[in-house]
Amino acid sequence: MPSATLDAVIPETCLSAATAAPSIHNTQPWSFRLDPGDGAIQVYAVPRRGLRHTDPTGRALHLSVGACLFNLRVAIAHVGWSPVRRLLPCPQNPGLLATVRPAGAATRRTAGDRPDLYEAIRRRHSSRVPFSGRPLSPRLRSELAEAARAEGARLWFPDAAATTRLLRLTAEAEHRNRADADRAAESNRWVHRDPHSALDVGLPRAVLGPQDAHELLPMRDFTAQRHTERLPARPFETDPHLAVLLTDHDRRADWLRAGQALQHTWLLATASGLRASLLHQALEWPDLRASLSPAPGRTGHAQMIVRLGYGPDGTASPRRAPGRIVAEVPASG
Repeated sequence: MPSATLDAVIPETCLSAATAAPSIHNTQPWSFRLDPGDGAIQVYAVPRRGLRHTDPTGRALHLSVGACLFNLRVAIAHVGWSPVRRLLPCPQNPGLLATVRPAGAATRRTAGDRPDLYEAIRRRHSSRVPFSGRPLSPRLRSELAEAARAEGARLWFPDAAATTRLLRLTAEAEHRNRADADRAAESNRWVHRDPHSALDVGLPRAVLGPQDAHELLPMRDFTAQRHTERLPARPFETDPHLAVLLTDHDRRADWLRAGQALQHTWLLATASGLRASLLHQALEWPDLRASLSPAPGRTGHAQMIVRLGYGPDGTASPRRAPGRIVAEVPASG
């Protein structure tokens, strides 16, 4: 049994790791409650941090919380406990998305007991800059796919023709997002206007990255400018490495599993020297999302497009302190 008590370990280590997870537009739509009765950590959605126009169903919000949940599992395993999770444990409380209970000393291999995954939590950042043309080895692709499979999802590496199709759909979605006044305004609200802002959510301009000078790789323009020629531009890789995260079903639990799979693969990629950024635009339009799977309409539900490659580290985005998003559940009785 670990020597540290749960009261000392969880707020200081585990929740700090959980809040380092990625989230759409860095909205960080999660909160936690600690149950002193059994030591369980309850993970809640924060709907007011949702994106009403970009993510009306809450799918991306659930993916974000799923990524947070995986970090929490990794941290609990790191301090020597076995994380026992339950997804959507209370139908009467739809805002409670998961519980994780530290259940004594870890006695078997779990997703979070690799030291390199825990160490990668602080190093994992979106890298929205050009990558090199260095290929991904078949072994590394297989390891990433296995990480996704361990969380109940699948990772598909498209060939050149499918990659071209995915980039075309992403470009169409990016064009629509810029043209949609509500979505453009919603995106722009999460960008820090002051480069010295002390805000602990949203996106500083330093993390936004440039656009592709050759207009082959449609990187998201969070500022939603209508004139792309005014944006900073650099040549990106001509043959980007994409991976599509898929689930067999498309329910809330599947979205949470997809978020955990995304973070598991991203941490493994980081530990292996890869960098990543997300191409989420086409997933925000139902007609485009339906065309993202290997055989559209017949091979699962796309949950995320991940761009992988070798290149510079990404820039860190701000995070809310764990103490600001934790409330203790009163003991019953």
